[in-house]
Amino acid sequence: MAAIITEKFRRHNAVQFYESVSEAALTAYYLMIGKSTPFTAATSGGTDDSPPTPVDDVSSELYAWDQATALKNIASTDVSYALPRRDWANSTIYDMYEHNISSSNTTTSAATNLYDSTFFFRTSDNRVYKVLDNNAGAAYSGAEPTSESTSPFALGGYVLKYIYTISASEQAKFLTTDFMPVSTDATVSAAATDGKIESLIVTAGSGYSAGTYYAAVYGDGTSQGTASGAVVSIVVAADGTITSFGLTAGTDTTVYNGGAGYTYGTVNLGSSYTFSDTALTSSSSMGSGSDGAVAVVVSPKNGHGSNAMDELGGHYVLLRATLTGAEGDDVLAGNDFRNISIVTDPTTYGTATVASASTYRQTYATKVASVSGTFSVDEKITQASTAAIGKVVEWDSTLSILYYQQERYADYGSNSTTGAYIAFSGANQITGATSSAVGTPDATADSAVTLSGGNTITFTDGYANPELQPDSGNIIYTENRKPISRATDQTEDIKIIVEF
Repeated sequence: MAAIITEKFRRHNAVQFYESVSEAALTAYYLMIGKSTPFTAATSGGTDDSPPTPVDDVSSELYAWDQATALKNIASTDVSYALPRRDWANSTIYDMYEHNISSSNTTTSAATNLYDSTFFFRTSDNRVYKVLDNNAGAAYSGAEPTSESTSPFALGGYVLKYIYTISASEQAKFLTTDFMPVSTDATVSAAATDGKIESLIVTAGSGYSAGTYYAAVYGDGTSQGTASGAVVSIVVAADGTITSFGLTAGTDTTVYNGGAGYTYGTVNLGSSYTFSDTALTSSSSMGSGSDGAVAVVVSPKNGHGSNAMDELGGHYVLLRATLTGAEGDDVLAGNDFRNISIVTDPTTYGTATVASASTYRQTYATKVASVSGTFSVDEKITQASTAAIGKVVEWDSTLSILYYQQERYADYGSNSTTGAYIAFSGANQITGATSSAVGTPDATADSAVTLSGGNTITFTDGYANPELQPDSGNIIYTENRKPISRATDQTEDIKIIVEF
């Protein structure tokens, strides 16, 4: 059985995903970072120069939580529909909008699907235009467009339609080297007419009588065959050919009146008309020419510019999160990370309450009463009296707080003959395998400590758990990257494109 997933289905899914971030019963989306130790063949596979491809299985999802260091909420204001970025450049051949692109009617660039073609572009001042006519596949030749007219206009040998402008805030948040945000201009949308004819495809033919003629567009449009229906003017040049589509009445083939309500239309060159203020009346024939044609291009539902996301193929959603410094010390700045995930509806530690705060620390921590030496990031730590092992994520020497993780023991070596998980506990010394630093947790610490960034950690018997429940929610996206170093004076701007 032959079947396809349609463009509308892809956009439907994109809309549902987009709306889930802001609707009343919203889904909480969090960017989760982790994996502060290098990729190695013995532990995770791959290398830091060639990170391994994530595996979509249960074990990998659980492991992502084991190595997580922090999470940050992705707010509704940090989500946008997006399109592939196509920048305007003079002398470039662009495709044109057609309503019936397929394998048997390809675009100028040989695309078999409109939304895979280059029928729109972005200018240097972030205006976005749709190409309604590309001059029979010729290169654009002229100035960069700047018009924001709600009507099609001719420039560079093309006929263009202004669609929208990317705002300064959208540019800062969502414009990437490969994608650009898409939104609908309210003025353009209000001026759009459902079923209006705004584009034609002309076959020149030969042997026609020179002159200007008018013809009705027949089909299912409103008031077809009358002056208030769709009407095209047809100019036959002195050499007997029908000239290409333009916008200046009397000099080219043009949509004289776009009409409304057309889902299909035809232009009959066998009869022509004179145009008056009240009606279309029969006139002289265009002559005995042959092979000429004027084909009607049907506008998208509700007209060009009515819904930019639908019309341009916005089946992408862009999510953006920024990590600024230590984010109040929830997002530690003393180590790097290699894994990025999107987690939906994680819960706070030890509860079923869905997370709602902006940021969360996901490491364990202990308040150290006394220490000899300086712990090093990523080194293995052991607690001989309990057989607990882990690794250092960060050492805060000012507040004497040791942040650590306990991933799979295969990453650090065996902790016991059974390989069972053992938590750090009590006032038992913790030793760094590389630094030889020795710290004694303060087992009497039962208080909230204010961090340098303003957040607090509440210790119980000298220890603090991660702020979110490990393995809660669902990881719907994960990506391994080369190590990204962090610092208190920098910001990581992370953008993730989801294609539907």
